[in-house]
Amino acid sequence: MQGSDASSARGWLDHIEAVGNRLPDPATLFALGTLLLMLLSALAVGLQWQVTRVTAGGAETVQAMSLLSSDGLWWLLSSLVDNFVDFPPLGLVLVGLLGIGVAERSGLLPVLLRRLLTAAPSTLLTPATVLVGILSSVALDAGYVVLPPLAAGLFLAAGRSPLAGIAAVTAGVTCGFSANLFLTGLDPLLAGLSTAGAQVLDKDYRVAITANWWFMIASTLLLTLAGTLVTRWLVEPRLEDRGFGSATAMIDSASPPREMKDQVRGTPASVASPETARPAEPAEPAEPGEPAEPAETTESRGLRFAGLVFLALMLAVLAGVLIPGAPLAGDGEHFPRWMEAMVPLLFLLFLGPGLAYGLGAGTIRSDRDAVAMMGETMRAMGPYIVLAFFAAQFIACFNASRLGEMLAIAGGSWLASLSLPLAPLTLSFVVLVMLGNLMIGSASAKYAFFAPVFIPMLMQAGVSPELTQAAYRVGDSVTNGITPFNPYLVIILAFVRQYRPDAGLGTLLAMMLPYTLVFAPVWTLMLGTWVLAGWPLGPGGPLVFDAG
Repeated sequence: MQGSDASSARGWLDHIEAVGNRLPDPATLFALGTLLLMLLSALAVGLQWQVTRVTAGGAETVQAMSLLSSDGLWWLLSSLVDNFVDFPPLGLVLVGLLGIGVAERSGLLPVLLRRLLTAAPSTLLTPATVLVGILSSVALDAGYVVLPPLAAGLFLAAGRSPLAGIAAVTAGVTCGFSANLFLTGLDPLLAGLSTAGAQVLDKDYRVAITANWWFMIASTLLLTLAGTLVTRWLVEPRLEDRGFGSATAMIDSASPPREMKDQVRGTPASVASPETARPAEPAEPAEPGEPAEPAETTESRGLRFAGLVFLALMLAVLAGVLIPGAPLAGDGEHFPRWMEAMVPLLFLLFLGPGLAYGLGAGTIRSDRDAVAMMGETMRAMGPYIVLAFFAAQFIACFNASRLGEMLAIAGGSWLASLSLPLAPLTLSFVVLVMLGNLMIGSASAKYAFFAPVFIPMLMQAGVSPELTQAAYRVGDSVTNGITPFNPYLVIILAFVRQYRPDAGLGTLLAMMLPYTLVFAPVWTLMLGTWVLAGWPLGPGGPLVFDAG
């Protein structure tokens, strides 16, 4: 990218950030948004707005629910606590970070990151970060919790901005959500909804869970390259211009664990602040006159203990998954049991090695130390918990009012009425899904609205349900990083604020928007090229449907 073009792009991103950050605190915005939704829901009911949704059983009329009516206000009051407690990211974040906090504050993660950077070429850090973010969808939404702090630590220890690390991995987790090298829990979910939509026209039609696999493998490689270039050419240069482009420029104003800061300054990681972790002293105090045990020795012993515990835990997990009748074997409510238990498993896989490392390295002397580390982690998440409360109310009200569902159905009906040719129709569907994703964050909920409308419609135009599903996955992913209805973005903002306390929604939007603006045309162009080449989307993934 030419220098003037890059400066121009960074300039308007700075403008977006400045405007966004002049807005009230995100918690206040969610509270005001909830009040606005209540007014809009009452207006929709007063105007008697309704839409018709086509289902396999026929037509269904959808109407809004007024949140200012007696029933609506009772619903809000009676469900206020449940909305917060049942907010999906809340428990996911807190449980996951309990284990990560011990692994971090005991010194395990800082030591691993430092040694990893020593062994790995620095040129591969950015593509590896984006790729891991994309692949994290195998673990459902756990990537939102586990990866941003790890990516920030890796970039910080490499002397680069931790915000760039958060942006790169978040781009993979959000904007590359549907892509993967492997089949994930999303594949059977979407295939089931696609099958239901196709059976509106053909009762015997079945969509295979592998229908988009080859396209998604290629998408993973393309998006990894695109995410790497965006990070290097747009995100990091802009952070440098604003004084957040290097680790040393941020460590005095940031609040990550001091172990990470010390590594950047060149101070041994064993010199840790008392509020984050005990110093990595020898496990046994040296006798008078005897030299203290070298930090390298205690680190190596801690890593050996951690490795043994991790191996034991992994063997236990594999046994639990593979042995018939074991706790993790078989199917759960929606996905295989091991997949539904991913966050608790990650908690154990971080907590166990973290404790083992602390005992071996001398940073944990008793259970009080471990509990204190967990307490410090939860204290750092206090602002996130406040934000999550208001975000939970906003999203619950949006769903209860049915406004999001109605807007999606109305947009779909309008697109169907245009009677566009095949190629523009498919492209229009991708764009509509992008816009719909700005209003409905859940991929499954949104596709449940779209599939019964668009799959039969596009089948009649000769588009296979498998191609419609692939187009949906493109549109649903690329705007995940900028939609306020993605409940997990409040997690990302909380991580950003650990390094930049004044960050707001504008900061996050300016960080993620370049990825959306690049991923959207690149991925859509790839889909069009794939269709023009006539390649199948995957095993059992044809491009064309013979409407007969």
